[in-house]
Amino acid sequence: MSDAYGSKLVDGETTALERVATGVVGLGIVSFVLGMTSIFRWTTEQTDVLGISLFDVLAVGLLAMGVTLVGIGVASRAGLVETQPDRNAGVFTAVAFGGIGAVAAGLVVSQTLGVGAGVSLAAAVAAGAVVTVGVMLVGEDVGSTVPVGLLTAGVGALVLTGVLGPEWSWDPDAFTATFYGTIVVPALTVVCGLLCSWSAAKSAEGFGTRGRQNGAYLLIGSSAFGMLAVLAGLILFIVSRGLGPVLEGARLTPTVEWPFVTNGFSLSPTAVTGVYPAIVGTFWVVFGAVVLAVPIGIGAAVFLSEYAEQGRFTAVVEVATNGLWSTPSVVFGLFGYAFLVPRLGNNTSLLAGMLVLGFMLLPLVVITSREALLAVPDEYRDASAALGVSQWQTIRSVVVPAAMPGIATGIILGVGRIAGETAPILLVMTGGLRDNAPSVLGSFEFTGAPPFVANDALLQSAPALPYQLYATITAGVSGDEAFGWGTALVLLLVVLSFYAIGIASRIYFRRKLTQ
Repeated sequence: MSDAYGSKLVDGETTALERVATGVVGLGIVSFVLGMTSIFRWTTEQTDVLGISLFDVLAVGLLAMGVTLVGIGVASRAGLVETQPDRNAGVFTAVAFGGIGAVAAGLVVSQTLGVGAGVSLAAAVAAGAVVTVGVMLVGEDVGSTVPVGLLTAGVGALVLTGVLGPEWSWDPDAFTATFYGTIVVPALTVVCGLLCSWSAAKSAEGFGTRGRQNGAYLLIGSSAFGMLAVLAGLILFIVSRGLGPVLEGARLTPTVEWPFVTNGFSLSPTAVTGVYPAIVGTFWVVFGAVVLAVPIGIGAAVFLSEYAEQGRFTAVVEVATNGLWSTPSVVFGLFGYAFLVPRLGNNTSLLAGMLVLGFMLLPLVVITSREALLAVPDEYRDASAALGVSQWQTIRSVVVPAAMPGIATGIILGVGRIAGETAPILLVMTGGLRDNAPSVLGSFEFTGAPPFVANDALLQSAPALPYQLYATITAGVSGDEAFGWGTALVLLLVVLSFYAIGIASRIYFRRKLTQ
């Protein structure tokens, strides 16, 4: 990143505005985090923070942020602090604030006055128009701070006075759902915390171009952090539910004993039911899909990027592959059920699962491999051609190795997706809960007639982790919900292991290129 964007041209002492705005940013981030913990029910309305209930802490924080932002906007407009605001906050900001104002006005009018939908809609439209026009007419300093401050302070006041609290609920006539204060208050806290942090980040840089850039950085960073936090929360939730069943009976003796991973399904009350057959079935179906899709996909990508003329044909192929990759997985499953299953003994089978998942993986392999090949600089090809090397040798020895990091990443991402698919497996490969794993390698037999080799294991149904998880959670096939959570944890570990292999492969190929 250029120093012109990474640091100020002139460094000086921190001003009072920067200190106050930075404090609001920190308070907004804390409010965001506390709100998220409450939404996920890691904390509740009974949780105390330094002897004060969580909702009171959230309310005081919101009120403080709102009042401070209004003060910053008024002080900037009055010239009490040095800022460089633009003439308005921008069309996007005005429209966004107008939408928030419209929703707030519509809810207040409908819930407090008890009027019909038409009057509420008219009030919402009028309020949204007034807020949008008002933000556009006033300066950037007032337009970026006062609306956010008033909204945040209003929410904080409602929570602090008990109007909007844990006992509050809303049962709108147009919906069958009921909204409870235990979720609404944390959700409003998260939204207001993000808005206040964005507004304060702009204020800290005195508004203008640097202020908008600083606010954008904060929003992007907060979004990334929130996404990672949600992902981490989901993983921790599954781990907390599934770790106990997975470790049941596991012990380290001269040999490792891990019944949940090494055992199959058992009806014995003394035996630990395991998922070993499903793990093996998942491995084989993914392996078969990779064997089918990867060579064909990479070959097609090489042809499209290196041999075919870039015209209507390649454009049609690109549209087709993008469309196939975005096709719902259940459609692939229905195709396999209607076309493959009747032609493979009219029974669900491991081979049908391999083919269907291979068809699902193929478009992504083509897309990512083609993009990786096109990203290789033409100088590589020109230098190889200048040495008298043929086009095929150039592709094999120069272009494909240079594109391997991208190709490997795309393959592993696709494998991670198909490994967790349930709908296609449910339709073409269902094997239920079993006590033995499919023996693919041990079932090969050579015959004297075409196709000269046979494998009964490929033509029989096989278990897989996604279907076993579905059957356990939804239908209670195993009779134990804990077994389902353990299966979910094992499936998560399998998918994450594919991603880890992808990261390691990318690092390996990158190092090979630099040697």
